[in-house]
Amino acid sequence: MEYIDNGAQLGWLINRKQRQVEIYRPSQPPEILKSPATLSGESVLPGFVLDLAPIW
Repeated sequence: MEYIDNGAQLGWLINRKQRQVEIYRPSQPPEILKSPATLSGESVLPGFVLDLAPIW
């Protein structure tokens, strides 16, 4: 993902139709989640949680 290549520490690609999230982190392969209820900001945004219920 080009954002990671340019210094971003965390990226989410949310696909509403497939109810899938791809999580991008530096130096790691993408992690794919099926229908997660929430997403965590991890160490990049401590305490941040995105509720995906309104999106699905």
